[in-house]
Amino acid sequence: MPSFKHRSTALEIMDDFSLDQQAIHPVLKELEVINKLLGGFQVFYNAFKKLPIQDKDIICDWGCGGGDSLKVLKKHFRKRKIYPHFIGIDATPSAISFAKAHHEAEDIHFSLADVLEEPFLAEEFDYVISSLFTHHFNDDEWKKLVGRMLYASKKAVIINDLHRHWLAYYSIGWLTQIFSKSPMVKHDSKLSVLRSFTRKELQTLLAQMGIKKYSIKWMWAFRWQIIIYK
Repeated sequence: MPSFKHRSTALEIMDDFSLDQQAIHPVLKELEVINKLLGGFQVFYNAFKKLPIQDKDIICDWGCGGGDSLKVLKKHFRKRKIYPHFIGIDATPSAISFAKAHHEAEDIHFSLADVLEEPFLAEEFDYVISSLFTHHFNDDEWKKLVGRMLYASKKAVIINDLHRHWLAYYSIGWLTQIFSKSPMVKHDSKLSVLRSFTRKELQTLLAQMGIKKYSIKWMWAFRWQIIIYK
């Protein structure tokens, strides 16, 4: 039985930026389905009910993967008659190729870059968001990442990530064993939970950064919604 006391430092298969299209494209398709089934996009819908969003605001998704978050956000805002611009950034070339092929449009663009190294401008984007991305970093890297997200955002940062909990671990293991055809999804989904956070850990990391204007909300299924306000 794995330990849930501390964050795991084991690497996921997905952490390999050199994964080719044959390996990663089926995984990205499955992850989009899993996000829909488990309500992962609700974290963003709920967050943007509390935040001022208007036409031509720029929403930038760091670690965008296949671009599914931006696709559903565009649809969500269209229903509200709001027309932001969307940018997705990822360091895996095959993920960006998938995103461009499936989701790029006039107002959704994707770029290949390492967000820890890219020279972003201050307040370059109105909102910087991420989904199931920050758990890929150790604590020191996490603080560097979130610091850069804050620097590059004008209004707020929205982080959508997992709650490390035994029920989340065994539930996702059971679901992927039954419904997933991908060995990578079966492996990484459980490890993602082990690499993720408790509320106390998130509070400690934010306190170490001197960040006080934030909210942490637990949402189904075992998601944290972290909003850091500017």
